[in-house]
Amino acid sequence: MFMSLFDDSFCENARNILQNGWSTKGQNLRAKWEDGSEASTIKLFGLVTRYDLSKEFPIQTQRTLNWKASFNELFWIWRDKSNNIKDLPSHIWDAWADDTGSIGKAYGYQLAKKSKYKEGWFDQVDRVLYDLKNDPYSRRIMTNIYNFDDLHDMHLYPCAYSMTFNVTDGRLNGILNQRSNDFLVANAWNVAQYALLLMMFAQVSGLEVGELVHVIADAHIYERHIPIVEELITREKFDAPKVSLNPDVKNFYDFRIEDVVVENYKHGETITGIPVAV
Repeated sequence: MFMSLFDDSFCENARNILQNGWSTKGQNLRAKWEDGSEASTIKLFGLVTRYDLSKEFPIQTQRTLNWKASFNELFWIWRDKSNNIKDLPSHIWDAWADDTGSIGKAYGYQLAKKSKYKEGWFDQVDRVLYDLKNDPYSRRIMTNIYNFDDLHDMHLYPCAYSMTFNVTDGRLNGILNQRSNDFLVANAWNVAQYALLLMMFAQVSGLEVGELVHVIADAHIYERHIPIVEELITREKFDAPKVSLNPDVKNFYDFRIEDVVVENYKHGETITGIPVAV
């Protein structure tokens, strides 16, 4: 084992944002803090990071990642194709839900929408699974939930909006495109989620897992988060844990949180009370 490669990437990227980013202070900003003040950031355009999942599962060790909550959100979006927080065990989406629990026509709602292909009607997830089994070397295997026709009915525009899947020499790779990433709150969370998605898709498709490439248009650290980030990246790093799946699961929709095994996850202290801009 070796010290977590994710931690190395996170620290390098955080320093890059802090040293080379641009402040949005004084600009016309949508995001606000709970007190109504502007939520300014230090932002960096075009951050690209590669994670080789054959070497390790990318999970942060310098602090605790609530991996069960992270993975359950992924299941909620990709497996359940839900847009209602009543189907989600955690409360991370409560701020964007209406009285019925809906977040509008966002995330899982878009993945569940069916389109017509020459082979028939498929939703986006089913089409990916179909292609990985029947035409794995296609260059057309992708999803996109940034549907302009439905943006007016989304309570929050998708941040992680597109996945492109590519099989090379029997290995499943993926590119995650993200328009915006709250680096402290969401970076480790999103990377772990989509690494798991690649693992699950690879297993049910008879493939090995390859690389996850994370492309962020606007990688930012909120100014109120800067002291937290500066302390976090000085922390001790630990060996990467082993993350595996129940090998008996052959159907993507059969995966449950109990089928994800995280072994020897050593980590630093949890950071609590992080303010979140909305």
